[in-house]
Amino acid sequence: MRRLFGVVAPRYDFITRVFSYGMDRSWKRRAVEMAGLAERATVLDLACGTGDFSKLVHARRPQAITIACDLTEEMLRLARQGGARDPVCGDAACLPFQDNSLDAVFVGYGLRNFPELAASIGELHRVLRPGGRLITLDFFLPENHFWRRLFLIYLYEQGAIWGWLLHREPRIYTYIPDSLQSFVTVPEFSRALASAKFHHVTALPFVLGGIAIHCATK
Repeated sequence: MRRLFGVVAPRYDFITRVFSYGMDRSWKRRAVEMAGLAERATVLDLACGTGDFSKLVHARRPQAITIACDLTEEMLRLARQGGARDPVCGDAACLPFQDNSLDAVFVGYGLRNFPELAASIGELHRVLRPGGRLITLDFFLPENHFWRRLFLIYLYEQGAIWGWLLHREPRIYTYIPDSLQSFVTVPEFSRALASAKFHHVTALPFVLGGIAIHCATK
């Protein structure tokens, strides 16, 4: 997975816009609004990609401390070029942060790629301060099975087309539907957060449950 993201990094923002129907930036702005950040909040942008959440948080709360973290060095290089300060290479299953040290954690399109989802959620709970918030934006399996099938077909077709056009490799962007095959629905993820002792879990679904923002409080 690290090698894959190293290859797609230069095209990551473009592909994210394509697969989110051009709505990615507005969804991320909505997610930052839902976080209710204090002026000097300490915020982790996990699976940061090129650092979109870091930029949006800084634009809304200039005095906040934002930490961009990703497993892929090429993504971190691009995040640094985009203005992220001192980005950190880290794994969601073993974050390099102390207990109760963060006011908020944002995860954009990273959940599906965490090998152990429950363990990673527990790790996110660990690093948040009491009252801190976890905000995620990701693809999910639609509950309606007919729409689920169409949604996955669409993602596979789009992935194959853009993979061929950008890299001459049709399979390179089908990692999105591939990762969805073993993922969860929006309500199932809400229940997973509640099981990890998060409270006030709110889900805001889009595309008939194919994409959603979750906000939860420790």
